Amino acid sequence: MKKTYYLSLIFILSFVFQLTAQITNEVKWDFEVKKIATNEYDLYMNAKIDMGWHLYSLNNKSDDPTKIGPNPIYFEFEKNNTYELIGGIKEVSKAHVVFEKLFDMETAYFTDKAVFVQKIKTLKAIKEIKAFTEYQICDDKACKYPLSADFSFAVSYEEESTEVAESEEADDAMSFDIGNSQVQQHQQKILDPVKWSFELKKISKKRAELIITAEIGEGWHLYSAYVDEGGPKASKLFFDENQNIELIDSIIESGEKEDIYDSTFEMPVSYFSDKVVFTQVIKLDKKNQSISGSFDYMVCNENQCVSLTEDFQIGEKDEEADLATTGEKTLLMFFILAFLGGLAAIVMPCVFPMIPMTVSFFMHSSDKKSKAKSQALFFSLSIIGIYTAFGLVVSATLGPDFINWLSTHWIPNIFFTLIFLIFAASFFGLFEITLPSWMINKSDKQADKGGYFGAFFMAFTLVLVSFSCTVPIVGLILVEAARGEVIKPIIGMLGFSLAFALPFGFFAFFPSKLGNLPKSGGWLNSVKVVFGFIELALALKFLMVADQTYHWGILPREVYIAFWIVIFALLGFYLLGKLKFAHDSDLPFVSVPRLTMAILSFTFVVYLIPGLVGAPLKGMSGYLPPQESHSFDLNSIVRGYTKGLSAEKISLNDDNKTLCTEPKYNDILHLPHGLEGYFDFDQGLACAKEQGKPLFIDFTGHGCVNCREMEQSVWVNDAVLKRLKSDWVVMALYVDDKTKLPKEEWEPSRYNGKLMKSIGKRNADIQITQFESNSQPNYILLDTDGKTVLATPRGHDKDVDAFVEFLDEGLKNFKARHPEL
Repeated sequence: MKKTYYLSLIFILSFVFQLTAQITNEVKWDFEVKKIATNEYDLYMNAKIDMGWHLYSLNNKSDDPTKIGPNPIYFEFEKNNTYELIGGIKEVSKAHVVFEKLFDMETAYFTDKAVFVQKIKTLKAIKEIKAFTEYQICDDKACKYPLSADFSFAVSYEEESTEVAESEEADDAMSFDIGNSQVQQHQQKILDPVKWSFELKKISKKRAELIITAEIGEGWHLYSAYVDEGGPKASKLFFDENQNIELIDSIIESGEKEDIYDSTFEMPVSYFSDKVVFTQVIKLDKKNQSISGSFDYMVCNENQCVSLTEDFQIGEKDEEADLATTGEKTLLMFFILAFLGGLAAIVMPCVFPMIPMTVSFFMHSSDKKSKAKSQALFFSLSIIGIYTAFGLVVSATLGPDFINWLSTHWIPNIFFTLIFLIFAASFFGLFEITLPSWMINKSDKQADKGGYFGAFFMAFTLVLVSFSCTVPIVGLILVEAARGEVIKPIIGMLGFSLAFALPFGFFAFFPSKLGNLPKSGGWLNSVKVVFGFIELALALKFLMVADQTYHWGILPREVYIAFWIVIFALLGFYLLGKLKFAHDSDLPFVSVPRLTMAILSFTFVVYLIPGLVGAPLKGMSGYLPPQESHSFDLNSIVRGYTKGLSAEKISLNDDNKTLCTEPKYNDILHLPHGLEGYFDFDQGLACAKEQGKPLFIDFTGHGCVNCREMEQSVWVNDAVLKRLKSDWVVMALYVDDKTKLPKEEWEPSRYNGKLMKSIGKRNADIQITQFESNSQPNYILLDTDGKTVLATPRGHDKDVDAFVEFLDEGLKNFKARHPEL
């Protein structure tokens, strides 16, 4: 009795609250009529329920008279002699049956949406059928009662069944029965309820996406491509027989799909009522190919169903501007960085003094001034040609395999570490690096011959003389180029040489401007020393790549950051004149440029200091060892503590399960930000199948700067991290890891036939052969069949919102393919 008293009080208070509070609308109704036979209709009552609320079922009744439960939904139709109800109201949606403590009993309710249907038969002419519903809704804190909605249906009455007239239009159609309904199959188009558009988008050298967009007319609905047999006609794509087109994976459909029990076909069906986009990945055998075919589909409204065909013919544009331009943007940025490197090389001590000397040679030449200017221009172009040709030779003769070896193997990385340390010592004044005098003298003699031949050899001499100053910058450009496409060495050398040759061409045409150049002096040595400190920092970067790739553990994150803090602090003191080298001039005062650079150097040091205790240092994430190599990471400690507090709660919820088995290689490989996942393709795929989740694959590398940037600027975002933890089986496949595989796992590459003996070789082979890509980072969203790509792959793009949309699109397409999950 006491519980009954409290429950009654709750309902009274809820009723009073609704009278005094602002009116809300937690349930939104819409109503529709579907004709199923002559004078017979299904009347649908569709409820959309706001998040957090639930609506009680028709069958929500208690067998125990001592217990007061929530009121079931109630429908009442206005009675008259123009129609009759056939049977009772049926629930199309399936209710959740749970035990509610508030009512101390099991209840049945709907969340999100509920669909009810009443079958009727019209007996005579009728204008409308009026009805109303009364229902109760609750959330976790309160219940609302009573709530109601009035509604009506417009139906018609036919005096006699109509037959298809023998007309020209009827000749174009044939009819067939499905259950108790009649469906028209058109051989030619009579209706045009759907507006179609077709687009072909290239996604790789051999693959393209055929994007089919359907805008559906009001009152019509178009059936899904995944409709069970025995029901309405499923949407289907066909290509003309004379075309050599290979379908890659299944068609993907995206749009607001409705899953409903259709009494016309007496089965559950899926359809779209507004707009749907079908995407089919295809493989082509030509770059520019005309694509033609047809798309078969069925649409229905409340009166009829029509089967139609839409023909299409489109041509693929093989223009770079129409492609995903991420790679092009990367090349443009690399060109700009190389150009800035060329500008930096100009102020080096072995280059800067040669500008007035070289330009003066042309200005005082015995040739006419006009010819001297043209020779000076040829001299500048020769510099560009020499450096670019060098990049071309590196690209053409060494090839992608060597470039990959150069960027990841310990031998070249240790070699570059030593080279940069040696050049740093040289810049500090320990010794001087020069080429053999015979090489320079021989080139210089050829330059004395004059004319265009002499201009070319003067350019060649300049390149040789400036070797000791420019090779660290040129080497850095080539090594960075090794981390990308084969074209990068050419682009890098073109950008560097263009900037390097610029002052020579400029001052040759405007000799009067030579007097404005600053005089050579002690400042040039200061520039050299500054570059020496930068060389030290870069030497550590190459050592870091080798250390991470081979898991030596000699340069963890905090040690690396400590080195950089000391290096850039010493640079700041040097710029302030507190540190002096052998060839430095006296510094009577600190100039504004030196002070500015000192401030920037010390600011950078202050920025690095929190990294010693685990700060992510997002701005430098691509140039530091990964966070996981840090031995004292406060972020990781806090995450571990939080995870420990919630471990019991997580264990009770299977949806939060992230791992199926112990991941292979988790003693040497790690995911960022506390994520759990796999480092072996087969193991990750098996877990995805077991859990019924899609795969998020990250093709990455230890030496991948852009990969670290993405992890620290995009993955770290709460919206991204939450999705990766809850919706995906995460897999990181390192393509440059040198860890040896067990001998029984060695197998020949499907790409080049070579025996794959390391983790990195096997992962690289998967990326190249299965996904036709060899760049990192490369993010693939994969279905559990291990073949179907759920969304267009993404690379290095720090747009967080776009990455969230990418994940949501993949998950939506996965659910569309697996409605049972």
